[in-house]
Amino acid sequence: MAEMDIRQIMDILPHRYPMLLVDRIIDLEPMVMVRGYKNITFNEPIFTGHFPNYPVFPGVYQIEAMAQMGGAVVLRRGEFARKIPYLVGINNAKFRRPVIPGDRLDMEIRMLRHKRSIGWVRGEASVDGQIACIAELMFSINSNDRVIGGEASVLNT
Repeated sequence: MAEMDIRQIMDILPHRYPMLLVDRIIDLEPMVMVRGYKNITFNEPIFTGHFPNYPVFPGVYQIEAMAQMGGAVVLRRGEFARKIPYLVGINNAKFRRPVIPGDRLDMEIRMLRHKRSIGWVRGEASVDGQIACIAELMFSINSNDRVIGGEASVLNT
């Protein structure tokens, strides 16, 4: 079990505000599974336009949050540390309930399979025990890209 706070998450993920969508990791087994959450607050920049009178956290952000969690499960493996995983496919995505300010989006991501720098994960996001979103996500890690010193810098080597 590996618990991570926001500073530790920022050490492995290249994302930064406002696109860092993981607040805490509560359990992580590299290349196997990760559990964590995103607190949905009214202060999220997306809520100024989606929707002003009835704020709903967009499904595409739920998918991105799960993809970032999937990145965490991969980037804890030594050979992939400091690399950038790219989301390259989404299959069987389903949205079951709206996610609104005040909710905590609990996520569990499980590795389905991987081969070299390509992999597939299954993500499930829920609020108060009710499924909000499920999807299978495909990622690719380009060996020519790397993150330097925690800053999101893509370099071709």
